[in-house]
Amino acid sequence: MAIAEESIITLEEERRGGPHPLAGKEMMGAEMVIQVLADQGVDMIFGYSGGAILPTYDAIFRYNAEHAEKEIRLVVPANEQGAGFMAAGYSRSTGRPGVFLVTSGPGATNCVTPIRDCAADSIPAILICGQVPRAAMGTDAFQEAPVYSIMQSCAKHTFLVLDPEELEATIRTAFRIATTGRPGPVVIDIPKDVQNWMGKFRGEGYLNLRGYEKRLAKLRARRVEEESMADFFRMLEQSSRPLIYAGGGVINGEAATELREFAETLGIPGVTTLMGIGALDTTGDLSMHMLGMHGTAFANYAVEDCDFLIAVGARFDDRVAGKVAEFAPNARNIAHLDIDAAEIGKVKNVTWSYVGDTGRCLDDMVRHAKRTGFKKDFSAWRKHCAELRAAHPLNWDRDSPNIQPYYVIEELNRITKGEAIVATGVGQHQMWAAQYFDFKRPRTWLTSGSMGTMGFGLPAAIGAKMANPDKIVIAVDGDGSIRMNLGELETATTYGAGVKVLLLNNQGDGMVRQWQRLMFDERFSGTDKTMHKKDFVKAAQADGYEFAERLNIDEIDKVPKMLKRFVEHDGPAFLEVMIDPAALVMPMVGPGKSYREMIVGEWIVPREQGAPAAQMDGKTKADLF
Repeated sequence: MAIAEESIITLEEERRGGPHPLAGKEMMGAEMVIQVLADQGVDMIFGYSGGAILPTYDAIFRYNAEHAEKEIRLVVPANEQGAGFMAAGYSRSTGRPGVFLVTSGPGATNCVTPIRDCAADSIPAILICGQVPRAAMGTDAFQEAPVYSIMQSCAKHTFLVLDPEELEATIRTAFRIATTGRPGPVVIDIPKDVQNWMGKFRGEGYLNLRGYEKRLAKLRARRVEEESMADFFRMLEQSSRPLIYAGGGVINGEAATELREFAETLGIPGVTTLMGIGALDTTGDLSMHMLGMHGTAFANYAVEDCDFLIAVGARFDDRVAGKVAEFAPNARNIAHLDIDAAEIGKVKNVTWSYVGDTGRCLDDMVRHAKRTGFKKDFSAWRKHCAELRAAHPLNWDRDSPNIQPYYVIEELNRITKGEAIVATGVGQHQMWAAQYFDFKRPRTWLTSGSMGTMGFGLPAAIGAKMANPDKIVIAVDGDGSIRMNLGELETATTYGAGVKVLLLNNQGDGMVRQWQRLMFDERFSGTDKTMHKKDFVKAAQADGYEFAERLNIDEIDKVPKMLKRFVEHDGPAFLEVMIDPAALVMPMVGPGKSYREMIVGEWIVPREQGAPAAQMDGKTKADLF
């Protein structure tokens, strides 16, 4: 079949110096898939084989036999969901698209959750699925599933390759879509007969997606107009208490360097969302750490007190904004910088906005400030933020006879010094890790934010470790969350991925139990796991862990030495710590509540109870600033 001239284009800016060395060579469709992956720099594929994808798995084997010096490593997990989260961990820790390869039917449907998880957190990933032959589609053939229909609502984009002449261009285009604009996952469904098809390899070409290319070109060309820049700095000049509110878009857009320069040049402190952790160095003077439902009290108080909120790559989601009308109640102006125009004004109205590359925008702002000599003294505000940090720090019951999870993470953080890559499952342990670890760099905090997917942490950590073999990678998990993908313990030992798995075991679904305690009169329906018989240490030993240890709930004095052994062990390590089941994640802003209604618990010092946020120790903002 001839290629329609208008269906495939060659992008001039991505042309090689000459034709591809394999251009014109006869190849199977499956071979073309692997060759394009290699051309895109893919060095690792996570996946599970099956009948409908066998030609492509065979092509990997044959490619590696011919390219021993630069093979594509194949990592086989316990199941396809694990493959998806490994690809996500690879992508989140490197910024490069993670690739996973699965068969049709259940192989593909097992990947729905990882695809939606990546889409919700704007993570670039490529899922390639086998599909039944074209002639069998729609007949309820063995292991057939309507992947295109299912994935359309979960992925950034989905392709079903019905024309084999377009296969090569489709793979290339998928990478382009996944990594440009607002990143996200792309799914490619390839019938088995298309994989077996023979044709000539072109070595170039993309699908012609005119609308998308037009929007991309506009985004790339955008700079902050002079008039708009002047408006922003006019608001900043009028402000006494500006605050940066940085989200995951800073990490995904590789804009952390520009954000830090912006903050340091102008002397503006900042808070981050759960997904934005690492955008600012949490050990730095300008970092107020995480805001939101389980953000630090001092971060949330800073949001209450600011008069100019500068949102960068953030989306005012419900876990941050709470009661939207009362979020940042004293901010006279709100600025919003984002790559996605749909996020501007979606939740919270703003007075200034910019749609485009956030790093470039921040860089433009720094250049403008330096060029115009803009200077504003925000030292009183920074002093106030420092006082908030000192007066309302995270804290816990340090006299308890039971091991407290906060202590475990504090000690682990003391050992790793903010340099480790930390991946988590979802639940209380996720929030404790976010609160008590330091993160000096971006892409060292990996968690399922928007979807909140239990079972994410262990496979994501494996993917991150395989992408970053020289870095310490720690999977912090809970006994409920780790059960979801416990089979991936074996994947770490099979491939020698030296992930350190820290299991904080409170014998239940702690976060749901916390909500039941606070909002459902302690009716612990379905969340008590004290009767469960799982011996996690024996499970780890059965999966080949040479270091598999447990600390009992009263062995507080053993925590520091055990953690040191755990981190320093050469190879995969598993440590279960039995923690106080009564330990809560504090602070907590209840769903739909304002920061004014934040619960800080017994051990964190609150502001004067009942006092409006505009008053601090009897002084008004006017007195302080």
